Amino acid sequence: MNSSSADTNAPEILDQIDDAVAAAAFRRLVRHLRHRHDAQNIELMGLAGFCRNCLADWIRDAGFEGDKAAAREVIHGMPMDQWKASKQSPATDEQIKAMEESLKRNDPDLR
Repeated sequence: MNSSSADTNAPEILDQIDDAVAAAAFRRLVRHLRHRHDAQNIELMGLAGFCRNCLADWIRDAGFEGDKAAAREVIHGMPMDQWKASKQSPATDEQIKAMEESLKRNDPDLR
């Protein structure tokens, strides 16, 4: 297996997806996360190294003109304070440790 086929971040594959198709997939992901609030951000960070707040940062990086609070509201479907109060559970020490270990594996070029 050559290095480019092993690289899941190979841009040439992703760049071939039509923007409308990519946008539809992104919206589906966001709606899925809005529905699955039982998947806590800290758990997503521990398993995948990203969470809803990362998606909010990424839409800002991609050109969303709103501030951080507005971007998080887009992703969470409600203001962040409301989401935290109604959907977020306190993180355990184990979840924090898993998140910290997971973040070490993230690609520094994608931050």
